[in-house]
Amino acid sequence: MTPTPPSTFQGPFASGPPLSAVEPDAPSLTAFRFEDVGRFVVVAAVLAFAVASSAARDLVRRRGVNRQSLLAAVSDGLIDGCIRLGPTFVKAGQIIASSGALFPSALVGAARRCLDEVPPFPTALVRATVEEDLGLPIDQLFDRFDDDPLSAASVGQVHSCRLRDGREAVIKVQRPGIRRRMAVDLRNAYRIAWLIERMPWGKASGARGIIADLHAVTFQELNPAREAWQQDRFRSRIGAFGDNVAITAPEVYWDYCGPQVICMERVSGVPMDDFDELERRGIDVGLVIRRGAKVWAEAAMVHGPFHGDMHAGNIWVLDDGRGCFLDFGIMGELDPEWRELLRDLFYTCAFDLDFSRVAHAYQRVGALPPEFGDIDQLAAFLTAVIGPMLQNGFGSIDITVLVTESVQMLRTYGASIPRELALIAKQLFYIDRYTKHLAADYSITSDPFILKNIFPEEAKARAAELGVSFPD
Repeated sequence: MTPTPPSTFQGPFASGPPLSAVEPDAPSLTAFRFEDVGRFVVVAAVLAFAVASSAARDLVRRRGVNRQSLLAAVSDGLIDGCIRLGPTFVKAGQIIASSGALFPSALVGAARRCLDEVPPFPTALVRATVEEDLGLPIDQLFDRFDDDPLSAASVGQVHSCRLRDGREAVIKVQRPGIRRRMAVDLRNAYRIAWLIERMPWGKASGARGIIADLHAVTFQELNPAREAWQQDRFRSRIGAFGDNVAITAPEVYWDYCGPQVICMERVSGVPMDDFDELERRGIDVGLVIRRGAKVWAEAAMVHGPFHGDMHAGNIWVLDDGRGCFLDFGIMGELDPEWRELLRDLFYTCAFDLDFSRVAHAYQRVGALPPEFGDIDQLAAFLTAVIGPMLQNGFGSIDITVLVTESVQMLRTYGASIPRELALIAKQLFYIDRYTKHLAADYSITSDPFILKNIFPEEAKARAAELGVSFPD
C-alpha cells in the first residue's frame, strides 16, 4: 500500500510562485500557424450548421416564415455553435449577454445561456490535471475530493475538497488545452478584425485594438499562478489601514497550488445582487456595499492591484455577514502617476469640483499631445460637462461618467490612455448598480466613508459637515 503523505504536504508553489510564473506570458497575436486554417474552417462549419439547423427546425415547426421567431431561432443556433466551439466563443457569448444595447434582444437573450450553461469537462481530465500539477494521486492529496463541480466556466471549473489537515477548500482547475485553443481563435479573430478595418464601414471601428485588448486580458486570466498571486496581494492589503475587518477574500492555500490549479479557502454565501435573500437574512445590504466599495477604492487609488470583474457572481455576502471578493482572473493596476490622477478626479468630484486640478493632472502624466493648447480650456470643458451632473446629484446618471467622459475627451484629443481606465469605468458601473439599492441619488464620491483612508482629513471634515459618523 502506498503510504499516505503527511498533512503538511507541499506542492510546487508551497513558498509562493516564482516570478517567472506570474509574469505575463501571452503568445503572439500576429504569428501564422497552419492549425489556424483548420480551426477557421471548423468554426465556420460549426456556426453555419448550428444556425441552419435551428432555422430549419423553426421553419418546419411553424410551416412558414415568422420573422421574429426565425430571428430567435437563428440566435439560438448561433449560441449553440458558440457553446460547442468552446471557451473563446463562450466568452464572446458572455460579452453579448452583458452588452444588451449593442445587439438584437433575441441574440442577447440566447447569449445568456453562456453565463450558466457551460458544460463541465470530464472528471478524468480534472483528476489528471490536479495530479500532474501536484505530483500525487488525488486520494493521497485530499481527505475528500468531490468529482461533481461546484461550478463550470469557460476558463475552468471549481471542485470542493477537504485537505489532509481538515481545512475545507475549493480547487479551481484550468480546462486542459485552453491556452492553445484560445490563442488560435484570437489569431483568427485578429485577421478578421484586420479585414473589417479595411472596409469603408469599418475603418474607424478599432477592431484590431479590441481584439488586442481581449488577447491581453485573456492571457492574464489564463495564468492560474498569476491569478492566485493577485488574489493573495489583494487580500493581504484589505486591512492595511487597520480597518475593513468586514470585507475579505479567500485565503490562497499555496501548498496545494500549481501551474494549472489554485487551491483556496472555501467560503459560503450569496451573490451581492440577491437582495431579497440578503434582506430575508437581516443583512444590512447597504453597509456591505459601502464597505466593499471602500476596499475597492483603496485598492485602485492607494495599493495598486484592483479587482477588475466585479459582477454579482464575484462579490458575495458570506453567511457571517462579511462581504467577500471572489475570482481574481481579471485584475487591473494603474501606474503610480495615473493612480495619482484617479485620486485627483475623486478628490475633485468629492470635495471642491475644481476641474483645473484634473486638467493639470492629465498634462502631468503626458496624456495630452505636446501641441495641445490652453489647459484652462480643457478645465472649462470638464467643468461644463461634469460639474452640473455632480451638483444635481448622481441619481439620474451612471457613475461611470466620472471616468468615461474624461476618457472619451482624451481620445478626442488623441491622448494616450491606459487600458485600466476603461476597466475602472466598468467597475464603477457595477458599484453604481449595487448602490442604487441604497438610494437613487447615492454615489461613492459623495460618501465620505469611501474616502476615509484616502483623504482622511477632508473625509472627516465632510462627515462632520453632513452630521454623519463612520461605520465600523
